[in-house]
Amino acid sequence: MTSVDQLQRQITFKAIPKRIISLVPSQTELLFDLGLEDEVIGITKFCVHPKQWFTQKTRVGGTKQIDLEKVVSLKPDLIIANKEENSLGDITWLMERFPVWVSDIENLIEAQAMINSIGEITGKTERAGEINQKITSQFSSFKKPENHLKAVYLIWNNPMMTIASNTFIFDLMHRIGFEQIQFSSASRYPEISMQDIKQAAPNCILLSSEPFPFKQKHIDQLQFHFPSLAIELVDGEYFSWYGSRLMEAPKYFNTLVDRFKVPQ
Repeated sequence: MTSVDQLQRQITFKAIPKRIISLVPSQTELLFDLGLEDEVIGITKFCVHPKQWFTQKTRVGGTKQIDLEKVVSLKPDLIIANKEENSLGDITWLMERFPVWVSDIENLIEAQAMINSIGEITGKTERAGEINQKITSQFSSFKKPENHLKAVYLIWNNPMMTIASNTFIFDLMHRIGFEQIQFSSASRYPEISMQDIKQAAPNCILLSSEPFPFKQKHIDQLQFHFPSLAIELVDGEYFSWYGSRLMEAPKYFNTLVDRFKVPQ
C-alpha cells in the first residue's frame, strides 16, 4: 500500500500499520476516534485527549523535543507528524528509519483530506468517512452572522502574537464570521503591539487558551487599553485542532458567536 502525505511524499507500507506513534495532539485524538486503541503505542506529552491515552500510552517527549531513542525502542511501523508542530531535524531523522506520514494543514479542506488519508492507511476508511460526513454536515448548517466581526486572535502574550491568513485558525475564523485583521508581516504568527491593535480598530479580541494560557487577568489588562472593545477567552483547541474535534467545533462556535453583538 502506498500513500502520499501532505508534503507530497510517497510512503509505502507492507501491511496496515499495527504500531503507530502520533507526534501531533489533534491527530492523536483522531486516531482514538478512528478506533485504533491497540494500534497506537506512543504519543507526546501534549496529547491530552483522550484522557485515558494520556495516562496509559507511552510518551515520547514533546512535539518539538522528541525522545528519539524511545521512538526507536517502540519499533513503530507508522509515525504521524506535522510540518509545523514538529521540528524538521527530528522528523528528517525519523524519516530515514521509519514510515513517517506528515500533515500540512492550512484550511478545513486539507484537514478533511488528512482524515481520509489516515483512515485509508490504518484500515479505517469507513469510520474516517463518517467523521468527515459529520464535520461537513456541522459546518454546512452553521449560520454565520450577516456581518463579519473584525477580530484580532491572540495566541501569545509578551510579545503579543496573532495569526496570518495562511493558517488553519484563520480559515475557521472566516467560516464562522470572524474576519481576522491582517498585519504587515511575512510571519504566519506576527508579533503586534497595542498600537497595532488600536490602528486596526477591531470589533473584538479573542484570547486563545493555547499555546499561551490566557486568563481573566489578561482580559482585564487589555480592557484597560480598550475599554469599549469586546474581549473573550476562547477554547484554542476548537480553533486549531484539525482532527476529529472538528465534529464538535461548530457547536462551540455557535455559543461563541452568540456572545457577540454583531454590528448592523
